[in-house]
Amino acid sequence: MRVGQARAVAVDWVREQVRRDPGIRGAFFSGSTVGVSGDAVLPVWSDVDVLLVRDGPAGKLGKFRHRGVLLEVTALTWADLGSAEDVLGSWVFAPLLRTDTVIMDPTGRLAALRQRVAAGFADPVWVRRRCAGVCRRIEAGLRALGEGAPLHEQVTAWLFPTSVLALLPVVAALRDPTVRRRYVRAREVLTGYGFGDRYPELLASLDGGGVGPGRVREHLAGLAVTFDEAARVARTPFSFSADVTPAGRPVVVDGSAELIGVGAHREAMFWIVATFARCHAILAADAPGRERALRPAFEAAVADLGVGSVVDRRRRAEELLGSLPRWRVVADAVAGRAVAG
Repeated sequence: MRVGQARAVAVDWVREQVRRDPGIRGAFFSGSTVGVSGDAVLPVWSDVDVLLVRDGPAGKLGKFRHRGVLLEVTALTWADLGSAEDVLGSWVFAPLLRTDTVIMDPTGRLAALRQRVAAGFADPVWVRRRCAGVCRRIEAGLRALGEGAPLHEQVTAWLFPTSVLALLPVVAALRDPTVRRRYVRAREVLTGYGFGDRYPELLASLDGGGVGPGRVREHLAGLAVTFDEAARVARTPFSFSADVTPAGRPVVVDGSAELIGVGAHREAMFWIVATFARCHAILAADAPGRERALRPAFEAAVADLGVGSVVDRRRRAEELLGSLPRWRVVADAVAGRAVAG
């Protein structure tokens, strides 16, 4: 299926929902399909992300198939978006509203917001503010690492702020940050702006040097078993519950296999370990015995990142925090060239 066809299916779904739910006040696309040509083929491991804007309380509706397309729908409020200045300073929302991603906008409020964001997106003041927000996210996360929580919580607490470093050059380059493929996108940006020699350091901040593709395939096979078990027993709601379902399996398993197949096996480890941790959070809540039985595969993947102990995670966090000033210099250089056009 082409991306344009998939978007049309998403638009039809939104229209159906609006007829059922008058509380929906707007909708726009997000995620990896933003900016992709409508003629491009949508891979089986890709979904179409839609954000619904509501007046009242909102939340993630989840991943599900609609007319053959995997949709991921999240609801948010106008307060979540904030003012045009809030959006311009947000490395999460600004890239989504600088282009015409709006699906429906009965009040015209999204159009007005998009117009302001598009006009100011490349202003150096806002670019610097978004980059500063990325750095704050890294610092706040890595400085808050604890040691009393279960392994899956400790790994998540280290992994996500560590991986946000990959988004810094992407945000500086005025590119759209992604989730699962963030290291691939960072490599593209750094290489394109003449900083390709810095990418090995960035990737090593994730995996400490990495392992070969065969070993990563083993971890993916272990994750597939854990994923299926977690999806089967899941009852307790988590913010990420929609990602650990049969519908979400191709994104994780097939998408990771694709990365391994094109030589990005080290980059694939980010989402493999992130999903391992999420699965173990579900299992710990809903099937503790199975969590203990499946834990060795998770521990092996974490060990291959070089962060198998609290001491290792704290050391790696300090190393990354110490490197941030150098990465800020890189980001400033990338931003300067990107803004200059």
